[in-house]
Amino acid sequence: MKRIYLILIVLVAISVSCTKNFEDWQKDEKHPAVVPGEMLFTHAQKALADQVASSNVNLNNHKLYAQHWTETTYTDEANYDLINRNIPDNVFRVIYRDILKDLQEARSIMSGDATTTPEAQIAKTNRLIIIDVLEVYSYQRLVDIFGNVPYSEALNIDATLNPAYDDGMMIYKDLVVRLDKVINTLDANGGSFGSADIYYGGDVQSWITFAQSLKFRLAITIADADNATAQAWGEAAAAHTFSSSAQDAKLVYEAAPLDNTNPIYQDLVASGRKDFIPANTIVDFMNGLNDPRRAAYFDLNEVNEGEYVGGIYGSSNAWGNYSHVGTMILDATFPIQLLSFTEMEFYKAEAAARGWSVGGTALEHYEAAITASFAEWGIEGAADYIASEGVAWDGTTDWKKAIGMQAYLGYYQRGFEGWTTYRRLDWPTMNVPEGAITTDGGVPRRFTFPVNEQTLNADNYYKAADAVGGDLMETKLFWDKF
Repeated sequence: MKRIYLILIVLVAISVSCTKNFEDWQKDEKHPAVVPGEMLFTHAQKALADQVASSNVNLNNHKLYAQHWTETTYTDEANYDLINRNIPDNVFRVIYRDILKDLQEARSIMSGDATTTPEAQIAKTNRLIIIDVLEVYSYQRLVDIFGNVPYSEALNIDATLNPAYDDGMMIYKDLVVRLDKVINTLDANGGSFGSADIYYGGDVQSWITFAQSLKFRLAITIADADNATAQAWGEAAAAHTFSSSAQDAKLVYEAAPLDNTNPIYQDLVASGRKDFIPANTIVDFMNGLNDPRRAAYFDLNEVNEGEYVGGIYGSSNAWGNYSHVGTMILDATFPIQLLSFTEMEFYKAEAAARGWSVGGTALEHYEAAITASFAEWGIEGAADYIASEGVAWDGTTDWKKAIGMQAYLGYYQRGFEGWTTYRRLDWPTMNVPEGAITTDGGVPRRFTFPVNEQTLNADNYYKAADAVGGDLMETKLFWDKF
């Protein structure tokens, strides 16, 4: 009897399988060819945050270029060697392929999604517009790394495999046009991505505020190149930017699995490697100011009688002889900021010092920025620090030095912003590593273009190199005027 039941089960299974189309058997259900647009959006958000946070020398040298960190054994990157590890190629690939291409594909898929209610249509429109905001952020990052980059012809492989490089200032101006459309079109009363949005949980008003804050950052970045345009952009956005750190754009990482932990944890803890230590550049500045944030930024070094001691920037440094990265930063869940209230306050201090009308004086925003930075790190004593020698400022004289130094210190763990502050304001004074391969020994002003572009997109590469003033690390970007 049992044998009969088994035969019947087999016959039924064969009968069912015969009704399945041959094409269905060819589908790899574990590796689908098409995925939901929301998943691609989430992946792009994660890839972007990882690129911002990473300390992997193959992908991100910004903590080194800001001289927040230096290396211990392998010192090529701290001496500005971009080519040995093909770093420009890797950065190009990650931003264009893993971020911008995923966002483009997410838009393409979600544009075809059917909606059956007005609420669903609003949510769909919001999703498509939010994608644009992240594209703007990503393109600004590319421009601020390289200068001119593929933009108008980028990602359209059906039209060309050899995209032209667009002028950096023209890209900036188009990015602001796109942000204005975002700001005027997003419906704060509607839905969007929900939990698929790992920055803001689908809150549309937060994305509007983020877009306004991003517009202000674009404005302040070009202030030395075109103050009139920058001021118009900045004054239009100023009242609508982040008003507290609760609005920061950030990704809070997870404790597990490893791929979802903070890249710093992956690079410095899970790997078991001891490649990085705080640089003497930032440690010495903070020691000179008796900056209380040292307790969060670094650990004390017992070899040196419990002092904060940074490794000599660009030199080989024995890991055990110096302070190390603070334990708070090494937590697997440590969040990475893409844009913050602290950053906005430093920008507004600068804007007010330039004479822009941004609601408040340069001094008020300067002090608010430092106070916000202390709060971010859970450190008390901001008021005493602000009043101390070397920090106290009357809000009028040598504003580039005052704001530049404090912004540089406040951006610890945000190496890109620290590097960009140095490039824009020329503060603070950086150390010159003995093995620097820049012709002047100074900090690079940009990344050189990817080596692959010289062979795979040669005509456009040479045009771009000529347009920016030479494909050199020392070449200043269009906004880096002084």
